Amino acid sequence: MMQVSDQSPRSSGPAQWHVHVLVVEDDVAIQKMLRLALEKIGHRVSTAGDGATAIEIIRNDSIELVLLDIVLPEVDGFEVCRRIRTFSEVPVLMVTALNRTEDIVRGFEVGADDYITKPFSLREIQGRIHAILRRIHWLEQRPLSEIITNGGVLLNTRSQRATVRGKDVHLTPIEFRLLRQLMLRPDQPISKQELFQQVWGYDVEGGANLVEVAIRRLRSKIEEEPSHPKLIATVHAIGYKYVSKPSNGKR
Repeated sequence: MMQVSDQSPRSSGPAQWHVHVLVVEDDVAIQKMLRLALEKIGHRVSTAGDGATAIEIIRNDSIELVLLDIVLPEVDGFEVCRRIRTFSEVPVLMVTALNRTEDIVRGFEVGADDYITKPFSLREIQGRIHAILRRIHWLEQRPLSEIITNGGVLLNTRSQRATVRGKDVHLTPIEFRLLRQLMLRPDQPISKQELFQQVWGYDVEGGANLVEVAIRRLRSKIEEEPSHPKLIATVHAIGYKYVSKPSNGKR
């Protein structure tokens, strides 16, 4: 049985960050708890007990953020997230008891913006939601057109599209932000902790492991030889750097 802390979250952030949240959870007690807690701090909340219903709600309603359990009847959360990403960029926070590295990798691969494991506190949920909304706010305030290009990679932050060696590459929101952060500081080592804080928007124990997972996925999409990366280099005992002038040799 999942345990959830009854510690109430603190309301934080400007009022305009209160959004319409869809809670996708088949456990009625947990679903009700999350709905009441989120409504208490100003969010509008809809609920779904299965994946098919969730997808239908997102297609037809003004959902602005999704809390998505993975273990759902008929259609699991991974597949729900994958289908959502075929028609919507709504932020998705996976909330699940699955905590294996391969589950986290798969979550980000299908397009999740964040991943939190059970048991969790309500304050932790609110902190993650707030971090996602901060990132959205930043995107809305960015210049209307921003192109970053280096080493055969082009990022269009207005359309959130990536082109690698002339071909479009699909990146999840986390992968896009991670690559952007590295490309903004070419040839400069950035620690895993700093990358996590800048890309995910908060600090938590184990954040460095999530960065490693995301880097692995990102390399598989943009490197010619992911096992011998030339664009995203590992900097021993520090983190990673984006290489502006990749060599022909192995790294």
